[in-house]
Amino acid sequence: MTNQDNLVKIIKDLTSRGHPMTSKIITFSLALLIALPFSAAEAAHKKAQKRVHHQFDAKNQTSTKSKKHLAFDSKLIKKANFQAHANREGISKESFIASGEPQLASAKALVIDQATGEIIFAKNINTQTPIASVTKLMTAMVMLDAHLPLDEVLEVTEADVDMFKGSSSKLPVGSKLTRAELLHMAVMSSENRAASALGRNYPGGINAFVSAMNEKGHALGMSNSHFVDSTGLHSENISTAADLSKMVRAAYNYPQIRQVSTTASQEFNVNGYRNPVNFSNTNLLVRNSSQKWVIGLSKTGYISEAGRCLVMQAEISGKSVVMVFLDSMGKFSRIGDAERIRKWMEARNFSPRMS
Repeated sequence: MTNQDNLVKIIKDLTSRGHPMTSKIITFSLALLIALPFSAAEAAHKKAQKRVHHQFDAKNQTSTKSKKHLAFDSKLIKKANFQAHANREGISKESFIASGEPQLASAKALVIDQATGEIIFAKNINTQTPIASVTKLMTAMVMLDAHLPLDEVLEVTEADVDMFKGSSSKLPVGSKLTRAELLHMAVMSSENRAASALGRNYPGGINAFVSAMNEKGHALGMSNSHFVDSTGLHSENISTAADLSKMVRAAYNYPQIRQVSTTASQEFNVNGYRNPVNFSNTNLLVRNSSQKWVIGLSKTGYISEAGRCLVMQAEISGKSVVMVFLDSMGKFSRIGDAERIRKWMEARNFSPRMS
């Protein structure tokens, strides 16, 4: 029996007895009868609300815990991925910057402290790849190591014409230039016929020259590199970003290579031309001189198998660095990568390590 039923029964009893307070009791009782359902309903509503809020809070706490777990798991995954990458590339955790790195277009890239060899940025540094005309840095070193007379005049012949890619040249067959001029053209403007003539006029011919290139690479510790010609036109000229950083550091020790690789442009007297012919540097950063860049050595490269390549020695935020960018598909993406690295280093105020 409900409270309302009990109250009705009491009122009936009082009325039958003629109780003097009956009219007042009836009025009060009626008011109570009306209020009781609403009070019960309100109490039930509050109880339901409390249950809903309790469920929501429990769910919210569970969601918050899940998010924390997800964030924690994400950090663990990122840390694991970094460690796997570092182990795969043979890079110590201390020498690899794990966060805030720029996204590069080059498939393989490496930036190191020139003085210490410390890695500043690394991406697929031990992956072999064709290196195109970056090969010409090795060509220049081997030629200079032979101490051949730089003022000796050499002739460009049919043997120097590109039969691999059919590339064009400003040097007609029959052109006669000094060994120094051919070196300048080969490194600065990546002139293939000049590089071919340098290798062909090596004691023992081109075969001996290529053997000397591979011996030089071995001596420099370039264990994942191989050379088959002096131009880089052949896709079997292969190396890695790690190996090329060694080659660039070695090439920097040759004043002639530093000088010719950083010349913006140069005019030469070429047979068949009435006026001197202008040859330009293939690196836009050298050609478009800017206070943002201090470049001490430069070489570009391109064949379809290699993509766009660029190696440089430069000074950034007071630190001398060697930069290697390989297999970049866009025409200007290797330059963009160099700019991204420079801005990234400057933003983090990289400075020379004090001894």
